[in-house]
Amino acid sequence: MARAGMLLVAPAALYVLIFQIVPVVYGLILSFTEYTPLQRGAPTFVGLQNYAALVGDADFRGALWVTARYTLQVLPVTIAIALVLALLANRSFRGVGIFRSALYVPHIVSLTAVSMIWLWMYSQNGLINDILGTFNLSPQHWLNEPSSALNGVSVMRIWKALGSNMVLLLAGLQTIPKNLYEAASIDGAGRWHLFRHVTLPGLRPMLIYVIATDIIYLSQSFAEIFVLTSGGPLRSTTTVNYLIYTEAFEYSNMGSASAMAFVLFAFIAALTLIALRGGRER
Repeated sequence: MARAGMLLVAPAALYVLIFQIVPVVYGLILSFTEYTPLQRGAPTFVGLQNYAALVGDADFRGALWVTARYTLQVLPVTIAIALVLALLANRSFRGVGIFRSALYVPHIVSLTAVSMIWLWMYSQNGLINDILGTFNLSPQHWLNEPSSALNGVSVMRIWKALGSNMVLLLAGLQTIPKNLYEAASIDGAGRWHLFRHVTLPGLRPMLIYVIATDIIYLSQSFAEIFVLTSGGPLRSTTTVNYLIYTEAFEYSNMGSASAMAFVLFAFIAALTLIALRGGRER
């Protein structure tokens, strides 16, 4: 029986080993070296030099700030709207299944395809400027101004993430025992008190999960940046993940790019731990 179980697990374990663990270990080794793909011979060991260089790298500090800002401005808006939608989807009314499905559709479309659609919508002759034109408002350069480009990307990502967050929060709402609402109503609790003292405490584990996973995904944003802005204008949308891409595949500095990746990992871990600690019951 044990041997049969090991045989069943072996393909998945082999996949994780080859495509996840080995690349991570190799990347960690590269972060202590100076190496380019065109280089002959083994990578040159430089110790902590790549990490030390990041401390004084203005581009990397700027990318960290953009990543943090992007995450912190998308996350609360997405959670708040998704919670309202989940509360609506948790009600019984005609067409609730269609309502839930329509909200979830953006999640199943690839991020690259969604980004291409929004790139057209944001264009000079796109849908959004056409709508402004009907109100005699001048067209805007949504993704071409440093002051508005990141906000434009954020709006797209909020729209994309609403469906998955709504479904998760809806699942959390449906695990809350109905007798808690009945008991609180008998005691005279109104809608606000029911939400504050029954819904939110019961939804806490799922909220923490959604917040933590959103932090992880948002901090690694790349596809929407690549398609919509290519990190511009003036690096106003250059996230750490996009900077890693340019450092590795445009400048061929694999050692520096690997060091950035592990600093990003530490950054994501810190934000996630803060979220988990903040959501812990007191």
